Amino acid sequence: MSRIGNNPVAIPEGVTVEVKDNVVTVKGKLGELTQEFDTVEIKVEDGNVLVTRSSDSKEQKAKHGLYRSLMNNMVEGVSKGWTKELELVGVGYRASNQGQKLDLALGFSHNIVLNIAPEVKVETVSEKGKNPLVKLTSFDKQLVGQVAAKIRGFRKPEPYKGKGIKFVGEEIRRKAGKSA
Repeated sequence: MSRIGNNPVAIPEGVTVEVKDNVVTVKGKLGELTQEFDTVEIKVEDGNVLVTRSSDSKEQKAKHGLYRSLMNNMVEGVSKGWTKELELVGVGYRASNQGQKLDLALGFSHNIVLNIAPEVKVETVSEKGKNPLVKLTSFDKQLVGQVAAKIRGFRKPEPYKGKGIKFVGEEIRRKAGKSA
């Protein structure tokens, strides 16, 4: 019995959910998202989205909770939005943006210039005495996570000094260095 899959997803005011064939469309004040689905049934009943399965086959059990979580992320995304914050830890690490272009100075010979998707708003914060921050905001949770992972992949945090790009609030497991 899927505990997550059985929970209904409440639809807030200003959000419309439409199910047609095997595609769900969620529209809200921040944007519009679509998701294809199979093996499960998705219904909209009195302000809730319900995900049900017709049998207890392994495939249907696996996708029951998955599609419910995807529906929840879509509804929350178009109503509130999703935000990821990355922190650049290291001497000389800097970040700046001009529109949708993110310019990162991460200790390589050249700066890394990354074009960010138009659905994702990027903002850089640099305060004196604090590590630079990169804030990513969008209505699509998957896209925000993908862009954040790509940025983090340029310089993953290393375990000895803790230098690199990390998520705000992420704990890095530190190692002791050599002792002579």
